[in-house]
Amino acid sequence: MNIGVLTRSVDGWASTRLIKAIKSLGHEPFPFKFNQILIHISNGVERIFVDEYDLASFLDAVIVRPIGRSSLDQAIFRLALLYSLEDLGVKVVNPPECIEKAVDKYRTLHILMRSGFQVPDTLISENSLLMLRNLDKLGNEIVIKPIFGSRGLGSTKLNDRDIIWRVARSLSYFRNILYFQRFIYHGGKDIRAFVVGDRVIAAMYRVNPRSWKTNVARGARPEPLKPSEELSELAVKAAKLLGCEYAGVDFIESKNGYILLEVNSQPTWKGLQIVTKVNIAKEIVKHVISLVKK
Repeated sequence: MNIGVLTRSVDGWASTRLIKAIKSLGHEPFPFKFNQILIHISNGVERIFVDEYDLASFLDAVIVRPIGRSSLDQAIFRLALLYSLEDLGVKVVNPPECIEKAVDKYRTLHILMRSGFQVPDTLISENSLLMLRNLDKLGNEIVIKPIFGSRGLGSTKLNDRDIIWRVARSLSYFRNILYFQRFIYHGGKDIRAFVVGDRVIAAMYRVNPRSWKTNVARGARPEPLKPSEELSELAVKAAKLLGCEYAGVDFIESKNGYILLEVNSQPTWKGLQIVTKVNIAKEIVKHVISLVKK
């Protein structure tokens, strides 16, 4: 079986683990990047090439690592390409529909909230004046986030209304969607549950006593966690609602239960791998193989 790894960096930590896992399970990895792809449409036939390889006939599956920084043109094209690979019979993991939903914080929040999940109080608008008139709905401390983003990059916690005004006006001027959430006190700790298929294969607390940001990429410390049955059920349900075959699902524990923060459809697991004996890359690849065999 030939399994593609579509990645920004062939030498990246997660990509090398996936490549090694594919080989260890007796299959052939094929790492490649978006900018290596050429599409040729002629006489009613579409072919997608990397060098001399026709991906639709060569690959059984492709595992998509983060699409990465891109223009609007590139983002739309890359998702369209993944849809085309699916149409041509290649098993794409995660599916483009999942990536498209999960990369958009508002779309994710909408789907999860309508399915009964507790999510943070949120205001979203293009209009900075509307946002500022309604700030009291979110309390005294507010987290401003990019609607597209990951690893905590670009997220800012503010409680000064004058500064919030300046930030909101600046973001609005540059045609950004304003995405504000109530800050939820979590004691510098949240949960990442890693879902593969129908189960949570590993989980951890992410602890950062020096910052409110609990992303491992922002300096948080991973600590092992045996997930409760409730947490596992919630994490799997969230991943399935977005159509993910694997995902990192983030929660905060509160006195009223688990509050769901985010579903990451292209997660890395470097921090989590430190605190679990489960070979996460191998579990992902095993699941991809099982999907192809179905």
